[in-house]
Amino acid sequence: QVQLVESGGGLVQAGGSLRLSCAASGSIFRTDVMGWYRQAPGKQRELVATITSGGSTNYADSVKGRFTISRDNAKNTGYLQMNSLKPEDTAVYYCKRSRPAGWGNTLDYWGQGTQVTVSS
Repeated sequence: QVQLVESGGGLVQAGGSLRLSCAASGSIFRTDVMGWYRQAPGKQRELVATITSGGSTNYADSVKGRFTISRDNAKNTGYLQMNSLKPEDTAVYYCKRSRPAGWGNTLDYWGQGTQVTVSS
């Protein structure tokens, strides 16, 4: 089992910055892919960014150039630096760790989420 705890959310004005953290514990595989997702009220959960163990990153178009995902494997912690925040970034942000589970499937672990609210 893997436990994920997010932190760093809060209320910020448009144009401001926040840094989210995701601390992992339990059965950690350093090869896990880490990701950040978000879910706004009334909307489906969507991908924000992912990072592999080797540091390869992928971003949603809506956050490219503003958000940066990173990870510290020694600390089993992932980060999401969010700059130039917009009101439309308001959502609950979740971190996820994924690993292959055979037959093309993945085993996913989710955190409990942290609220980010951007005021205009």
